[in-house]
This record gives sequence, structure tokens and C-alpha cells, in this order.
Amino acid sequence: MTETLDAPVVTSEQDPSATATAWLDSFEAALAARDVPAAAALFATESYWRDLVSFTWNITTVEGREGITDLLQSTLAGTDPSGFTLEEPADEADGVITAWILFETGAGRGRGLLRLVEEDGERKAFTFLTTLYELKGFEEPKNEHRPRGAEHGADKQRQTWLERRQAEAESLGSTTQPYVLVIGGGQGGIALGARLRQLGVPSLVIDKHPRPGDQWRNRYKSLCLHDPVWYDHLPYLKFPDNWPVFAPKDKIGDWLESYTKIMEVPYWSSTTATSATWSEETGEWTVEVEREGKPLTLRPTQLVFATGMSGKPNVPDVPGTDVFEGDLHHSSAHPGPDPYRGKKVVVIGSNNSAFDICGALWENDVDVTMVQRSSTHIVKSDSLMEIGLGDLYSERAVAAGVTTEKADLIFASLPYRILHTFQIPAYEAMAEKDKDFYERLEAAGFEHDWGDDGSGLFMKYLRRGSGYYIDVGAADLVANGDVKLVRGQIDHLTANEVVLADGTELPADVVVFATGYGSMNGWVADLIDQETADRLGKVWGLGSDTTKDPGPWEGEQRNMWKPTQIENLWMHGGNLHQSRHYSLYLALQLKARFEGIDTPVHALQEVHHTG
Repeated sequence: MTETLDAPVVTSEQDPSATATAWLDSFEAALAARDVPAAAALFATESYWRDLVSFTWNITTVEGREGITDLLQSTLAGTDPSGFTLEEPADEADGVITAWILFETGAGRGRGLLRLVEEDGERKAFTFLTTLYELKGFEEPKNEHRPRGAEHGADKQRQTWLERRQAEAESLGSTTQPYVLVIGGGQGGIALGARLRQLGVPSLVIDKHPRPGDQWRNRYKSLCLHDPVWYDHLPYLKFPDNWPVFAPKDKIGDWLESYTKIMEVPYWSSTTATSATWSEETGEWTVEVEREGKPLTLRPTQLVFATGMSGKPNVPDVPGTDVFEGDLHHSSAHPGPDPYRGKKVVVIGSNNSAFDICGALWENDVDVTMVQRSSTHIVKSDSLMEIGLGDLYSERAVAAGVTTEKADLIFASLPYRILHTFQIPAYEAMAEKDKDFYERLEAAGFEHDWGDDGSGLFMKYLRRGSGYYIDVGAADLVANGDVKLVRGQIDHLTANEVVLADGTELPADVVVFATGYGSMNGWVADLIDQETADRLGKVWGLGSDTTKDPGPWEGEQRNMWKPTQIENLWMHGGNLHQSRHYSLYLALQLKARFEGIDTPVHALQEVHHTG
């Protein structure tokens, strides 16, 4: 440790770019001198540094000068950061200077976003995002580094592209073992598979369905994306400019299948993993699979669960399921409304799937009743697009120069600790805009909430992954009474009724449990064992100590896209946005390990909850 540097004072009187440059120069000088106190002093009293892999080989957020000091003391010598510079001119609004930055580490290249505020007459960092986007010496073969494709000249041993692909496919899993095995071939597994392919990491994605995209095709027929197209691009290959704003499920399924082929993702369909064990001696997993009914053993070094952030379906243990004479199933297995015309259907639940299913049933002349067990947050789709997402993911945003890549980093730059404070005003505006709708909904007896602190849908999603509905029309059916609504807890089933705890009897030919999903570590318990699942701990949530997100505060999504307490075991998933964005950082972590790059992990995920 050297003596503290006499760094230049970064005042508020310079233009934004000069101020940001002066701050970066001071920060880099402190880092070069290994003067951690001087670097930490450049941050405001309330400040946040979020790092995606570049400094910490982890996804983590530290808070305040104490947290920044701890991060730098742990990582600085091994990271060797340098070259901090503006990527484009900085700007200033409402007293905050925002600057896009570039930098390098010993291992790779990064970019980030810096926000400076005034404190005691000086400019200090309020939020600081640093992300790794490529590894030195292992850059993706793109732009000026793209492959030639054709090999010019004469060669009697020439193999065509197709022949090389066929040979690769035939050797994979037999003479050649994947370094990474990805279990789950939905959007998360496919996005990660594409990233790993471009990085030259031998990998394999397996899925139980016959075709990529069947995860979407096999859901109820009215399902469509509730998020807009600008939010949902996959890596490398964006949706066309004429792609619908809200894509139907079968269209998404076809896109995923085409994407898998175009991006040359090594993908085995009709393949089910049946068990997995880790060997400390060999440093690899032994994964038993059945491919098209035939047993096979795979021995990957890294194992990724991409089985969906929602985990295993929650099916309540309700007395009487054995005597119910009708059709009983979870929403994940709902076939759509066609078989149920003229029948009485009771849907247990009042979140996204419940509303979608109820709406489609009503459209097909089904007598449908929704049972609301707890309060739900509802936001109208148009209002969410305009107020909640419009500045980042919309044609308006694109026209203003906010690309999907920029939007992802802007969103990532807001630490979870304070994200709700940015969300609350947006949802207050939506509440005012749609005041009449909410009054009608509550008059119909629906119990509505805005989240524990009024922060709305996205914080509910991040904290608990449930408790909300993006309204595309079905909520009006409840408000109007077209879909019947009752509130209460399920007591038991009879041969042809759902009976609530207060004695209410609901005649039913069909019961749909739209009752959500458990933690993703349930899949780990099934494939490996319960002890491993418990050592991994609960997956998803922030530790916000709000409903269904118990504390202590953890500051990042539990166990997602980063090292876990289980060696060489990773969790990947989320919506299309998260699958796209975080697949990069997971792929870079796996690539670094494949190439033997030293990856000391700062602040490895602790386990506070087992599931």
C-alpha cells in the first residue's frame, strides 16, 4: 500500500465530459498506485458499484466506501485495470453526470456506466457499473475477425461445411465430450449455447422435447409474449423490424428452432438427463441421459441448469384430488380451451397464467371461475409499454439512440438496492392513468396491490417471480363479471366440486392449478440429490425481506449466472431479456475456465435459504 495520492479535485464547474474524464483519470491513477483509500474516496457517501465479472469473476454489488474498499482490496492486484476512458461524450441532467466508459483488465476488455453527483463541492461516483465483454486473446470471431467460410485453393482432403458439421455431431458425446453441458433447451439454454459456440467452448444443449421451441409450442394456445419485441431479442440475431410487438407462442417456438440451426448450437432434442454426480478426483460430472430412449453417459466439466427460472410446478396438496372425477392439471400442462367448451372450469390462482387461461376459456364459451387466494398486482400492457419500458425498449428509444445493448446496460447500472425508488414513480403514474380500471376491478371484489412498497411489477418479478399480471384484456373480464371471481383458500375437492375454506362450493368439470412454481434448486434435487440442492440454496430473489423474498439482503439474484457453492454447477434462466443479457457473462466465465485463465471469485454466493 502506497501513501494516499494527492488526486486532482473533480469539481462541478467543468463540462460533463471533462468532469467525467477527470474522475476516471483520478480513479485510474489510484488503481495504478494500488491506493485503495484514494480510489474509495472518489465515491459518494451513498454509492454503489455493480460488477459483472470484470473485477470480481462474479456478479455482485457493493455499497458505500467500505464495500468499495473491500472489493478493491480483494481484486485489484489480480485484475490490473487500466485504460479508463469515455466511450462517447458524457451528458448531464438533473445534476447527475452520466458517462459511458471503456476500460481493460489483465484478462479482458470492459465497458460500463458511471454516474457522478455533487457532494461537498466535488463530483463523486454515485453508481458505477463495470462489465466484461470480451477476453483478450479469445475474442469472438466477428466483424474483422469473422471466419472466411470458404477455403480457397485446391485440396484433395477438403471437407465441406456440412461434412465438418456432420463429423462434429457424430463425435459429440462419444469420442468427444462437451466441456459444458446445458440441461434445458429453452431460450436460456439456446442463448447460452450460441454464446459458447461463438467463443469456441465445446458444449452441448439437451432438452426433452422433440424440437427446439416446443417449450413454447406446447403451452396453452392463447399464450403470447407480454414483453415487447425490443426487450426480447436473442444474442447476435435480432428479430426483424417487422416482427410483431407481442409475438405469439408458436411464432417464438419457430424462431427458437431456426435460431438454433442458424447459430449452429449443438443441440440434442428428445434427450432427458436422469442423474448427475460430481467427482472430485476427476474434476468432472457424470451425467446419465436417455437420448431418443437410448442410455448414454456424458462427462462434462461444467454443468448448467437452464430449466427455467420458475422451477418445478407447485401443485398444492389438496384433499380430494383422488376422488375428483373431472380433469385436474397444473397450468404448465394446460392444453388450451378447446376440450372444455360447455364445461365448468375453476382456475385456482390470479396471476399471469391464470388470467391468460381464464381469458381464453371465456372466449371459447366456457363457464369459468377464478379463485383468488392472495392479492395480485396488475398493470395494463399499454401503460407498462409507455411508462415503464418506453424510454429503454421501444421504437422511441431506438430513435433516441438507445439500442437494446445500451438499454440492457442502463438497466443493469441501477443497483437493486435502489431500483425500487426509480420504479415507484412510474407505477404511481400508471395508477393515475388507469384509475377507472382499478376502481372497476376492486369493485368486482378483486384484491389488488402495487407490491410491498408500491414499486410494482418488475420488483415483484425480481424479488419473488410471482404475484402479478400484465393485462392484455382478461382483467376486464373479471372487472365486468364475465369471468366469475371468488376469493378464498381451497379446503378440499369432491367428485365434482371445489370447496373453499368458508364452505363455498364451486361446481367443476375441470380444475386448473395456476399456482406457480418452486425454486430452481428443485431440479437439482431431482437430478443430483437433496443435499446438493440444499448446499446450492434457494435460487432467485434478492433478500429484500418482502413477501416471498426473505432476508438477509443479498443484492443480486440468488445463484443466477454466477459461481455457486457447488463446484462447476451454474444456474441460468429468466425471461428473454435476461437470457440474452446474462448469457454473455456466464459464457465468459465458462470460457475463462476452459482456457485455464485464473478466475478468483470475490464474494462467493452465501446460502441463507435452502428452497
